[in-house]
Amino acid sequence: MEFPKILLNKISHYLIDRNEKISIAETVTSGFVQLAFSQMPDAQQFFCGGITAFTNDEKIRHFGLDAEEAQSVNCVSEGITEKMALNVAQKFGTEWSVATTGYSVPVAESDYEIFAYYSIAYRGEVIFSDKIELHPLTKALDAQNYFAECILSSLRCEVKKNLLQLSV
Repeated sequence: MEFPKILLNKISHYLIDRNEKISIAETVTSGFVQLAFSQMPDAQQFFCGGITAFTNDEKIRHFGLDAEEAQSVNCVSEGITEKMALNVAQKFGTEWSVATTGYSVPVAESDYEIFAYYSIAYRGEVIFSDKIELHPLTKALDAQNYFAECILSSLRCEVKKNLLQLSV
């Protein structure tokens, strides 16, 4: 599995330059985002770690989700990813965090669609959330890889944008 090197280098550079740390909460991406961070130059300086959970019970427990809300949406919604992002940052004590949830295969719970929600949080506030939709015939591994690359691209933009706002 290879991620775009320039993308990884930019995120690494921005986080090291700011002396800020990041943590990750994943479901649909199955650790792909964490894998990408482990490939970044000097990752140990800014990547504190992450949690990958699949069952609803584990998502509720590890990501600090409200059980009733989480069960009502099968742990898949924009609101769930926002809570995941905020809670994983708090758990790891990081300025930045990323969370993902969704479906990499078409199942009844997803209305046979493939999609992911993701959120990016900074200093206790969700600063970006989005949904990525793919064709239902997309293979699971391809979907997970695509989701991870889109999320990393969005993160790079948010870190850079926030950096520019700090310097103004």
